[in-house]
Amino acid sequence: MFVAQKLRQQNVVAYALYMFQVEDVIRAFGLDTDRIRSEYLPRFGYDAEQTTAATEWYGHLARMMREEGVSEKGHVQVVRNTLILLADRHQELLQDPKQPFYAAAYYKALPTIVELRARGADKEKGEIENCLDAVYGLTVLKMQGREPSAETKAAMQPVSHLLELLSEGFAAAPEET
Repeated sequence: MFVAQKLRQQNVVAYALYMFQVEDVIRAFGLDTDRIRSEYLPRFGYDAEQTTAATEWYGHLARMMREEGVSEKGHVQVVRNTLILLADRHQELLQDPKQPFYAAAYYKALPTIVELRARGADKEKGEIENCLDAVYGLTVLKMQGREPSAETKAAMQPVSHLLELLSEGFAAAPEET
């Protein structure tokens, strides 16, 4: 919860990836808030007030996951909204003649994006969500102590760079009134 609040303001791509992880943590604990409170949260050294706030936050997300039918896979609406905002900003940056570096980064990442989309089971996902899924997949591999191949790392480098630029471009976007 505390990390999510900070990331949402500072790096929206990191926020989305963090929320993917939070959803998976909630799933790993069977959407059971009591188990999250007793088995997961103690590892963070929270005081009683922080533990209560975090438990409420995880509980709220678990309820949303059940209500929105994403108990086993998928993302809650708040995460999907972030993905939509990122996809919209991606399109704005691609069309902005003042953003040639973004367009260049996109075209450098495009072969990998095309391959990711071809391999993906869900053909309805957009390019940015596919990129985020791939980066998250690499993160999960590393957390499992498995190392991606050198070929995979090389292919993902332009995708990671594109997502970095997207996050910067998102932060630089003018506030909507």
